[in-house]
Amino acid sequence: MPDSPAGPPAPPIALSELLAREELGLRRIAGPDHADLLWVHTSEMADPYPYLLGGELLLSAGVQLTDADTYVARLVQAGAAALGFGVAPVHDTVPAALVEACDRHGLPLLEVPPETRFTAIAQAVWRLMAEARHRELRRVTRAQQALATAAARPEPVPAVLRQLAVQLEGRVALLTADGGVLHAAGGRPAPDVQTALARLARVVAPTPPSGTGPTAPSGSTGPAPDRKPSPSSATDTRGGTHLFAYALGGGQGLALALATPRRDFGDHTVAGIAVVLLSLLTAPHQGADAAGRSAALVRLLLGAAPKDVAPLLGDGDAWTVVHARRADGTPAGALNAGALGAALGSALSDVDRETVRVLLPGRHEAVPPQPGWTLGVSGPAPVTALPDADTQAARALGHAEATRAALTTHRPGTGGLAALIPPDRAEAHARALLAPLTEPLAETLRCWLSLHGSWDRTAVALKVHRNTVRQRIARCAALLDADLDDMDVRTELWFALRDHGPART
Repeated sequence: MPDSPAGPPAPPIALSELLAREELGLRRIAGPDHADLLWVHTSEMADPYPYLLGGELLLSAGVQLTDADTYVARLVQAGAAALGFGVAPVHDTVPAALVEACDRHGLPLLEVPPETRFTAIAQAVWRLMAEARHRELRRVTRAQQALATAAARPEPVPAVLRQLAVQLEGRVALLTADGGVLHAAGGRPAPDVQTALARLARVVAPTPPSGTGPTAPSGSTGPAPDRKPSPSSATDTRGGTHLFAYALGGGQGLALALATPRRDFGDHTVAGIAVVLLSLLTAPHQGADAAGRSAALVRLLLGAAPKDVAPLLGDGDAWTVVHARRADGTPAGALNAGALGAALGSALSDVDRETVRVLLPGRHEAVPPQPGWTLGVSGPAPVTALPDADTQAARALGHAEATRAALTTHRPGTGGLAALIPPDRAEAHARALLAPLTEPLAETLRCWLSLHGSWDRTAVALKVHRNTVRQRIARCAALLDADLDDMDVRTELWFALRDHGPART
């Protein structure tokens, strides 16, 4: 199957739901009676395989259908979910060879009557997907409220686990890195499922150094050996049971393990909310590391300089800032912010209106994209330079939204001709060149240049109207007395603005 994107914007649609739309007149005439539809695609190519993502309802009138068996085999290989064959004008009936091929390869085949347009089928699928998405959003919202209520009870950890078991209709457990069960809820799984969950817990939550976790494994004395970074989640299956494990924040070797009979579209979000809540609820069990960070926060609030508290924060000399917004434009609440932070491996998250900011300890050269989010990632920075990293992340997020990318990472302007100029001289030149510009104007000019002079993309990145961009750029040209259509002028300004300009977002 070809590589597919992160995923569709809505839950899949059951084939039976589409067949139930009587106005379409669709009839299944071959293949299994169940399929999950993710997309709709129309093609009259003899081999549409290279253009399929997987999960499509492929619609065709059979214009170039010659070898039905090869055609269907290629659709199945590409991961197509079903085939809708339009009767007329090419074929008066669905070819018998196509019916046999679909039965043989296990691909649902739908007969599309002449009066039903392919566009009407596509509209019906999108409508069903929108309805399913709204149902899932309501379900996730109810789950958020239920989990938050459970977290406020006298024994919050068991209460959250019980509520999560109800929401996901499965077994949930809080495990140590060696597979020990601290708390559990839901039905008791089979022995092989328990073994598999313990193994997943070891994948996402390797054993911490002795004395740092709530239940350190016996025999683990001395510092832990160097390890590669562990994934924040892992999955497996046993028979018809779906298994999942999520690492809790705090480095205590704790994992949330799930065993569910199915995996619905919103379950990952619900589990992420539980991970955030459980990470916060188990925070009092953390050791000196958490105490040091709390002390650093107190000192910052009392007026200490960042450089004075940097040693208390640990985790090396670098931090990475991530800015994120929901890809569908919906507001990002505090629980969604926490879920995003947990997915990125950090409990340090904040939300300001529609933007979530996550602080990741250490260097993160390859922050993974997150389904449903648009991300901007800063370069690594010491504690004393976090404001600059925050600006980098904000700019990267604007660039990602303007270019419709899932993620953009700030790349510093190192090397090349710029490296031949001493930094102090470059700074002085940038200050003199950009002196006539206010910060909003300088930032607009920097963004406009970074997007190759595109008015529309700059407007998206800065969240302003395109006419505002035009007015600001015209004002910059007037104040600088420069021709911004001249490539030499643009190059000089870009060099001044990229790493040396005064702009801050």
